[in-house]
Amino acid sequence: MAKPAQKTIRIENRRARFEYELIDSFSAGMVLMGSEIKSIREGAAGLVDAYCLIVNGELWVKHLHIAPWRLGTHANHVETRDRKLLLKKNELKKIDRALKDKGITVVPLLLHLSEKGLAKLDIALARGKKLHDKRTSLKEKDADRETKRAQTES
Repeated sequence: MAKPAQKTIRIENRRARFEYELIDSFSAGMVLMGSEIKSIREGAAGLVDAYCLIVNGELWVKHLHIAPWRLGTHANHVETRDRKLLLKKNELKKIDRALKDKGITVVPLLLHLSEKGLAKLDIALARGKKLHDKRTSLKEKDADRETKRAQTES
């Protein structure tokens, strides 16, 4: 018997692409409780204040908000607990080396479900943009919007 089709879950951190210059990206698995994955499948998660750091050679995501599962009991999860990210050893070493450079951080970009139904978090090594870089990004975005509008009117 075939599995029913899953609805696509894509929870983006759109602010990260505006605030940071992305250097390198990775896709990491997450260690979750049962009620957390059920909430993610309902789309009840947010990446707004989330950030990643390395503690004792392991990568953790902090302040990733996953709402309590609506059918959960007293054993429901804590909304913003720290969650361990699963990466290969060489990827962890690469991230650890990069974090030693000044101004580099790890930001979560996208929370999605894989084909197997596993929660994946796309993260990136990033450097903060200066104010003039943000202005340039806004100008490019406005110019793209204007060209698309002009094409649809033609």
